[in-house]
Amino acid sequence: MNGTAHSLVLHRTHCLLLASGALFVPEADLLCVADLHLGRSERAARRGGPLLPPYETRATLERLEEAVALAKPATVVALGDSFDDDAAAHALDPGDRARLLALAEGRRWVWVAGNHDPGSMGAVPEWRGAGLVFRHEARAGAEAGEVSGHFHPKAACPGLRGRRPCFVTDGRRLILPAFGAYTGGLDTADPDLRALFADRAIAVLTGHRALAVPLPPARRCGAGG
Repeated sequence: MNGTAHSLVLHRTHCLLLASGALFVPEADLLCVADLHLGRSERAARRGGPLLPPYETRATLERLEEAVALAKPATVVALGDSFDDDAAAHALDPGDRARLLALAEGRRWVWVAGNHDPGSMGAVPEWRGAGLVFRHEARAGAEAGEVSGHFHPKAACPGLRGRRPCFVTDGRRLILPAFGAYTGGLDTADPDLRALFADRAIAVLTGHRALAVPLPPARRCGAGG
């Protein structure tokens, strides 16, 4: 696949982790993205926070359009925090709203509720398909085959500058990177994130190509250091 995707089996389902940061499930013709945070700059301005580039929503939509055009999925699942808050969903620019509607035309579009946008777009708490369960935030002790977002994971790789948004998986569960522009990120070494995964976990960095790197084992209580 020339590095544009990392192939793996999640629980019993074949998945492609795309370099764009989207997940594609071939057997279900399903594309999944997490944490679009559309309207982030509008929300920041409304609340008097630090100003962000006003084109962040359009930049995110352009990335989403590219991912949908390449995969041509029958179903798209958006894993929550698709909007930076419920008000941002209602304040979406008419042109941007039209682009979203065009993306959804002719396919099933599932909005999963996030902590930022629990009431937006008729979102559901979770959705099941292709032998997987899709929800916004990973649950400790959840069944195998869980797909989630929320953490905006990022990881570094020797030889590469800086940290990149990444997938994190141990073959039982998968956390997606944030797909939205200007969303920040949490290092994969963070204890709350790392504790969700077995020691065999990997990060799959996004960018020009999908690059898999092993994660250091989680630190256990009572460990030295």
